[in-house]
Amino acid sequence: MQHKDDASKSPPRPRGAKAREALEVPAPKALQPATGGDLVERGIRQWRTERPDIDSSGKAVVGRLLRLEEVVLRTINAVLQPFGIKYQEYAVLATLRVAGAPYRLSPSRLQSTLLFTSGGLSNLLKRLEQEGLVKRSIHPDDGRGVLVKLTAKGMRLADETMPKHAAAELHLLRMFDTGQREALAGLLSQMMTGNAPETGPEPG
Repeated sequence: MQHKDDASKSPPRPRGAKAREALEVPAPKALQPATGGDLVERGIRQWRTERPDIDSSGKAVVGRLLRLEEVVLRTINAVLQPFGIKYQEYAVLATLRVAGAPYRLSPSRLQSTLLFTSGGLSNLLKRLEQEGLVKRSIHPDDGRGVLVKLTAKGMRLADETMPKHAAAELHLLRMFDTGQREALAGLLSQMMTGNAPETGPEPG
């Protein structure tokens, strides 16, 4: 005789191929471009509603670049915070480090290599010198010139933070595959050199 609660029992588990199919986790959907509702897209929609006479499509790129600057710096500074420095200080140390032995540059050469503007570079170098990370000295071939050299302490800090910084950059690009990153880098390079020729290839 069949008991009343037999119907409440779980149905038999499928076997073989059906069982494997039942246990498979669906593959994640491919990443879609964040163009439907991010902060910039919402702003563009407002522009198109209120000022349809203006072509605001440039904001799709420029607006995102402006917003991403803050995102990138916040991410990088969070990685550098345990070392007691921020991006601009790190950039000076890393630039001197990759310049190669004897790890020194003139302030003008240093500035031409950095990715931020010259405002406050003198004060930044003074602060790094006070912390024992760089040392400024008279240029041996030009008594009026100055050279900025990485100290042993600065070298250690640069070598310790450079892998952290590189990992943070890769984390910011984690949603792209290699081909997408290369395409994006090429487009940004074209935009950068097209608007600021001095950032292009070195003469000669």
